[in-house]
Amino acid sequence: MSALAGKIALVTGASRGIGQAIARRLAGDGAVVAAHYHAAEHDARLVVDQITAAGGTAFALQADLSVPGGAAALAAKFTTELSRRYGKSAFDILVNNAGVSRRATIEEITEDDLELLLQTNLKSPFFLIKALLPHLRDAGRIINISSMGTRAAYPAMAGYAPTKAGLEALSRLLAVHLGGRLITVNSVMPGATATDMNTNARDPIASREVAKSIALGRVGQPVDIAKVVAFLASDEGGWVTGQQIDASGGQRL
Repeated sequence: MSALAGKIALVTGASRGIGQAIARRLAGDGAVVAAHYHAAEHDARLVVDQITAAGGTAFALQADLSVPGGAAALAAKFTTELSRRYGKSAFDILVNNAGVSRRATIEEITEDDLELLLQTNLKSPFFLIKALLPHLRDAGRIINISSMGTRAAYPAMAGYAPTKAGLEALSRLLAVHLGGRLITVNSVMPGATATDMNTNARDPIASREVAKSIALGRVGQPVDIAKVVAFLASDEGGWVTGQQIDASGGQRL
């Protein structure tokens, strides 16, 4: 029996990188996966096709989480599609992975930069959770993708890190607020991971330098993060809630 058989999951930012790996892993574990994307429709469709070819079930949903109202639009599309497919809008797993990054110190970052970071990384997850709570089954899972940049000082993350720290604070208070429904809420904190958002971790030469700050001696891969998320989404992760789980390979310890 697959670990997530009979479960339904929504993964935001699932067209590439960590989100893509999470979508594929959850589907591989038996979940029906709604793969959200913003602009990369081709990539999202490819993820769905790959999941389907492997025997899983997935569908793609478009929404712009960088603008007010984007979360409400995604929630409406998701619940409508679930009702169309299954006759009800209930689901089990929400992974808030979509995010944007701006490498800038406090002297360099603009008000528009910070507003984009706040909207995408904090406001949209907040309002997506709010909109979907009536549809999330008891004993469900909320998993928010944060960053180990909230525990280590990176001056060039002057806007990014505070928005992710806010997401972690939200995760903790929701763990208490939703505990009576047996819903777990956790944050996962990747370190340097080889994705489009982290060019140094993808570069063969630069990544070797980055790896010197990592206890396990290499940069992370998206599948490394997907494994942690899959555990938290499973029954085995049901006694873990309100936690900030560092998935950095021991970076900057």
